Amino acid sequence: MKAYLLNIIGWMLLPFMDGIAKYLSSEIHFMQVVWGRYFFMFFITLTISFIFFRKYLKWPLNINIQLVRGFLLFITTILFFYSISVISLPEALTLAFISPIVVTVLSIFILKERVGIHRWIAVFTGFLGVLIILRPGFNEINFASISALLAGIIYALFLIYTRKLSFTDSPLVTLIFTGFVGTILITLIIPFYWINMNLNHLLLLLLLATIGSVGHFLIILSLKLGEASKLAPLGYFEIITNIFVGFSFFGYLPDIYIYTGLILIVSSGIYIFIREQKKISNN
Repeated sequence: MKAYLLNIIGWMLLPFMDGIAKYLSSEIHFMQVVWGRYFFMFFITLTISFIFFRKYLKWPLNINIQLVRGFLLFITTILFFYSISVISLPEALTLAFISPIVVTVLSIFILKERVGIHRWIAVFTGFLGVLIILRPGFNEINFASISALLAGIIYALFLIYTRKLSFTDSPLVTLIFTGFVGTILITLIIPFYWINMNLNHLLLLLLLATIGSVGHFLIILSLKLGEASKLAPLGYFEIITNIFVGFSFFGYLPDIYIYTGLILIVSSGIYIFIREQKKISNN
């Protein structure tokens, strides 16, 4: 139960980060938003870890996977932040929401997890709910749309490697390495895109990084406690706070399609949760 709760909270925090990123992308270059996301994330997690959790800081046992995982999230962040700087959050999220389905597929081959028909039904039911809510019109296929789709696919692989690391490295170490890899890579790129920022921009970047750090830490921790394919449908809970952010920041008002989709999304997550709890009780 703890894994499910942590996973849901983690996912529901991330749209606040995305909303801030979209707002900032209208005032500064989106690559600077990526820089802020990683630089402040690394600074925050490393500082807090040294002050409060120093005894848990150990060199990762799986350094190669840590580096690959960090690189995957870095590419995902660039692709998704670029997409939301051009197209709307709903359009970008619709395409990126391919990730739970990809996670379920990849978990079979990479993690050797067994995925039954009921879990497949839950995943596709949740995705159907997303489509009903966002009703994307993909008449024009542009690079921003392709970027969002690729972000969802690569993010799925990132989650699979997160699950693999959960068997060897602590969530805190994994989170620190996430920030470390991204900070190194974006530092090499950012001089080509840098423009002057004001104090408000920096404070919003700090807030964005804080939200992202907490959200990803909770997701990493949940994947240490539960199987990736079982937790995959819960990623659809992100749409709930996405609706809130869309309304609060960009004036997007819910309609009947949103409420219908929400029922399907929440139902898919609850169904998986109840079914897994029954299996645990029977064992």
